[in-house]
Amino acid sequence: MQWKRRLVIGILSLVALSGCGRLGGEQQMATQEKSLYDRLGGKPNITAVVDDFVVRVAADHRINRFFANTDVPSFKAKLVDQICEASGGPCKYTGKDMKTTHAGMGVTDADFNALVEDLVATLDKFKVPEKEKGELLGVLGPMRKDIVTR
Repeated sequence: MQWKRRLVIGILSLVALSGCGRLGGEQQMATQEKSLYDRLGGKPNITAVVDDFVVRVAADHRINRFFANTDVPSFKAKLVDQICEASGGPCKYTGKDMKTTHAGMGVTDADFNALVEDLVATLDKFKVPEKEKGELLGVLGPMRKDIVTR
């Protein structure tokens, strides 16, 4: 009888320990798996970044001509949604695809690079960590092929 009791206690101990291990692991994984959206600070921070970025682009003589006839409030809202969705947030981008949006604009690699420089300057201003900055640029970077046409 004694050995059965010890066996039951041993099994219960293993189950309890393995359950604690899983819980700790799940909590650790949940922390590690925070979305880029959450690590950027959610929609309020993305909106602040977009607001600064748009002002910076408007002042950039290298590329501001592309935005001369832009509906700025609509542009900002769509850009916030685009970044929010691309970073794993709950937003849904409803604008045109990048190829359609930039068709006929004649955007060059130099123009695209200027835009990226402006975005990086804004991210630096907001002290976005290198990891998150790299991830965000990595998510947005593939759009280059649909934006650059010259």
